[in-house]
Amino acid sequence: MPAVNLLEFDREALTAWCAGLGEKPFRAQQLFRWIHQRGERDFTRMSDLARALRDKLASVAEVRAPTQVSEHRSADGTVKWLFDVGGGNVIETVFIPEEDRGTLCISSQAGCAVGCRFCSTGHQGFSRNLTTAEILGQLWHAEHALHGPLGLAAGERAITNVVMMGMGEPLQNYAALLPALRVMLDDHGYGLSRRRVTVSTSGMTRMIDRLREDCPVALAVSLHAATNALRDALVPLNRKHDLADLMQACHDYLARAPRDFITFEYCMLDGVNDSPEHARELIDLVHGRGGAAVAGLRVPCKINLIPFNPFPGSGLACSPRARVQDFAQQLRTAGLVTTIRKTRGDDIDAACGQLAGAVSDRTNVRVRLQRRREDPAQGVLAHRAAGAAVRAGAGE
Repeated sequence: MPAVNLLEFDREALTAWCAGLGEKPFRAQQLFRWIHQRGERDFTRMSDLARALRDKLASVAEVRAPTQVSEHRSADGTVKWLFDVGGGNVIETVFIPEEDRGTLCISSQAGCAVGCRFCSTGHQGFSRNLTTAEILGQLWHAEHALHGPLGLAAGERAITNVVMMGMGEPLQNYAALLPALRVMLDDHGYGLSRRRVTVSTSGMTRMIDRLREDCPVALAVSLHAATNALRDALVPLNRKHDLADLMQACHDYLARAPRDFITFEYCMLDGVNDSPEHARELIDLVHGRGGAAVAGLRVPCKINLIPFNPFPGSGLACSPRARVQDFAQQLRTAGLVTTIRKTRGDDIDAACGQLAGAVSDRTNVRVRLQRRREDPAQGVLAHRAAGAAVRAGAGE
């Protein structure tokens, strides 16, 4: 019988598993703390466990994170790890150090099935969902790999924030995501506050509703367009979960969210979604005005503008810096809290939208994306042409 990977379990599940071995709940709590707080994988070193239990664990269980393939360090301090999860699949995890925090960007899938036009991961296709152990294993590995090099004292955390913004759509892998989140929040695990754990989604409205009830952490939504026509072209999931449904789900989520706003991610694409008119549409959407909005439904939010990171085959370019600044100022003038994301780790392909890893694609994504690029009815080329005409008329 193969050994059970204890990274699969949140504390409740580990307690139930230990009960099956005839152990009391406090033993599961001790074991849980050894694994997550101390990063220990060798049962013989878990000194406060009875020797009989340590021997039993060694015969039936293991603590196994995904195998590290490589580690890359950026000039700005960003660290990117590649992990082998088998079957020809390699996932990516990124640590972003800042003065007041250390943020880990975690992957939830090998690839991604959503197929957003501007995302390198989506262009790799999709292989499978990650297990809870593979999700948590990224955090387990990073926390303890960083602790020594950062010179941290015992009890200090290298990672203060987690964002589920790596490869994949987290809410498409909800069954594995939920116990992973619970371990991150558990005081006997990583002890992160709900404000410091963020799930990013491309807009799975029914699953946003479930997360609100089960484990309401901070929420970020990959928006990128404020009309259904353009968002259909950029984020295909919008065809099933349109903007009206998405705004309603975001509004409802705030009733239990740890923050009083939703973060909307908006990737700035040259000539596609970056005009003053696009900014007005975005303002109207979150203020409950316009055709795509729910009339009168305001969604308190922060807008995070993301300079596009080009990659081969995307057919897209980043908006000029001046246009990004003008777009941001228009939103701020309308009273929206707006930030422009600072690009980190782009010299090691670790910036937003660049994570690709290696995926054994089961979805034939390259053919489908090529057809979408070549089909004017898909919308992106038409929007770019219209934007160019407007700018030409304005003398830009």
